[in-house]
Amino acid sequence: MQATAKATFVRIAPRKVQIVLDLIRNQPVDKAIAILKYTPKAACEPVGKLLKSAIANAENNNDMDVSKLYVAACNVGPGPILKRIRPRAQGRANRINKRTSHITITLAEKE
Repeated sequence: MQATAKATFVRIAPRKVQIVLDLIRNQPVDKAIAILKYTPKAACEPVGKLLKSAIANAENNNDMDVSKLYVAACNVGPGPILKRIRPRAQGRANRINKRTSHITITLAEKE
């Protein structure tokens, strides 16, 4: 049995989130929470909230034992890009892409 949680349109670039997800993949949930708490990355805050949401889903919706849970799968995909413009010299403009992410975390019970 598995429990999932999904966060969409998170305002942080997917490649920055991927670094954090690689740290917690295949870890027990208590260790994953500790890793996220002490890692100085901006992506740790939304990933931590999503992990706690997945734990709550597993406990309340699927009647899973929280002490046996581990991060079975976690992935991130690109969301829509917010396109902004920065003025440059001689009347030109450069585009700034503000990227968004769709993050998914799946938890499973150890046998």
